[in-house]
Amino acid sequence: MFRKGAPAADHAGMEIPDRRIELFTGDESEQRFSGPATGEERGILVAMLGAQRATLRLKCSGLGAQLALRSVPPSSLSLLGLVRHLAHVERRWFRSVLAGEDVALRFSSTAAPEGDFDGAGPEPEVVAASWAAWEAEVAFAEAFAAQAPHLDIEGRDGWRGPVSLRWVLLHMIEEYARHNGHADLIRERIDGAVGV
Repeated sequence: MFRKGAPAADHAGMEIPDRRIELFTGDESEQRFSGPATGEERGILVAMLGAQRATLRLKCSGLGAQLALRSVPPSSLSLLGLVRHLAHVERRWFRSVLAGEDVALRFSSTAAPEGDFDGAGPEPEVVAASWAAWEAEVAFAEAFAAQAPHLDIEGRDGWRGPVSLRWVLLHMIEEYARHNGHADLIRERIDGAVGV
């Protein structure tokens, strides 16, 4: 899963210098960015979002209760908090906005607006429920994107107004990429594991 010590070559054949840190390696890491880079727009957007989702899962791999470790006080940011937050974001844009479902918030409320992060505790049942929620929302979003007749279908959001599936896919790629940067730093702080 991690590589440390020996130089390796990247996809272009360029040698990657030895590093002081461990890198995520293996099939799970390599397959993340194997989607199309040319061709039909929906396929490219869905594959890129899938790569970002796989990156989050990889950054959290091999950890149990450590997922709830906070990044830097007083921040409540943790890997598990990111999983919970991204479950919320997936639910909001795909279920609520695009599909028009009237769904309740999973982890937050008006009384606890930061519940996705503040409630991310190390208890096994909290970790399991958080992953189950994320997986359910990702599955819904993937099915929705695959079954939509085109990228220009719209939903209505109270913040943005009308939004298309195309915009939501792009926004979700941006959302995951930003939070995967947070995950990079949090994971390195936990056990020194880093990588793309």
